[in-house]
Amino acid sequence: MRQRTNEQYSKEIKRLRDEIERKHGKTPEQLYEEREKRVRDAIDLKEPDRVPFTINVNPTIHTGIKRSAEYYDPATWVQISKQLVLDFEPDACNAGAPNPGPALETLDIKNRLWPGGPLPPDYEYQFIEREYMKADEYDLFINDPSDFMIRRYLPRVYGVLEPLSKLPPMGAMFFGFEGIASLFTRPEFVQLAGNLYKAGQQMNEFRKMRGNVWEELALLGFPSFTHSGIAGGAPYDTISSFLRGMQGAMLDMYRCPDKLLQGCDKIYELWISQASPADPKKTGSQKRLGMPLWRGDKSFMSDEQFKKFYWPGLKKVLIGYIELGYVPIPFFEAEFSERLECLLELPKGKIIASVEHMDVMKAKEILGGHLCILGRGPKSLELGSLQEAEAYYKELIDVCGKSGGFILNIGLPKKGNKADIIAMLDSLREYARY
Repeated sequence: MRQRTNEQYSKEIKRLRDEIERKHGKTPEQLYEEREKRVRDAIDLKEPDRVPFTINVNPTIHTGIKRSAEYYDPATWVQISKQLVLDFEPDACNAGAPNPGPALETLDIKNRLWPGGPLPPDYEYQFIEREYMKADEYDLFINDPSDFMIRRYLPRVYGVLEPLSKLPPMGAMFFGFEGIASLFTRPEFVQLAGNLYKAGQQMNEFRKMRGNVWEELALLGFPSFTHSGIAGGAPYDTISSFLRGMQGAMLDMYRCPDKLLQGCDKIYELWISQASPADPKKTGSQKRLGMPLWRGDKSFMSDEQFKKFYWPGLKKVLIGYIELGYVPIPFFEAEFSERLECLLELPKGKIIASVEHMDVMKAKEILGGHLCILGRGPKSLELGSLQEAEAYYKELIDVCGKSGGFILNIGLPKKGNKADIIAMLDSLREYARY
């Protein structure tokens, strides 16, 4: 799909805004405020006019587009994602942010596999964990993270950056840089410069093709559920997945626990130092930051290890973003179960706890009245009928929607045409009214 001209963009937005106003009898701005208020009330543990919805929809399932389009045809991917939002009308949306396949290829990235690149067009994205930080490199990372990133981590993760590993330490180079200037005449550095320029051009072109889908949807009356910004989750997750690998981090809990904790503290410091306060003047007064969590589950560590290595760092991160004016949304991507009780240590009504792999009703028992819950049904619902999904979501509304503080994340079954899905969503909206 070709990039739209400014004139085409303006005409399309006007046409869509007119259609929305005719359908609802309200302007997109009025609909935006209604939806945003519905979500904000749930965060504040109030009863809105009805339970707010987000919708977990996969464009590849409901439109037939290949997964590779996200990486190689961003204009089509964004257009289809936007149309699904217009069709299904969630109260807050997360239109996909396509990833730049050509630039990833040029940079020769080692820790990701994606459809249309290393994987066939219909395969799911894969993250490859390796030991990108050696066990004896904690001190280098802790004492000089920039030097570690430039000379160790980036050359290991991006093949094109391998020449950077030949640079000398530069943390104390107050003068004398001219002494190493000849390094950059070597063929590998000349090639590096050319590849970085090429990747930059590919990124610029990709962003032009992608446009700003969140801005477009806001103009059409749909708030974004999560907002952009530097956000981290549990520091332990970063060490486990991006630096040491799962096995390395697990061994470090026994072999060098103090270094592991110092590494977690350094990651927290880096994140908070780079974060800017939420801007209340931007559309949507409460800025929400999503943060996936995975290694704090009982499958990966004991309760004692969770209390020592995982929760203290995560708690500091959550409170740090709260103090900057954000609403963190920790996505618990594993079965955290009773460990959710630790969230009761956080200020009341300041985060959204997203639970995916545990009993949502149990989560409501634990956190109800203290924190807002974002909950959806089991993955098995995707294989069932629309009738089964509707019955389950109505039960969730009955149990978890009481007294507010609940956002329903609807996962759509793979079966069912668009008209039937819209009818189910309309039925749920009516049922979810307080």
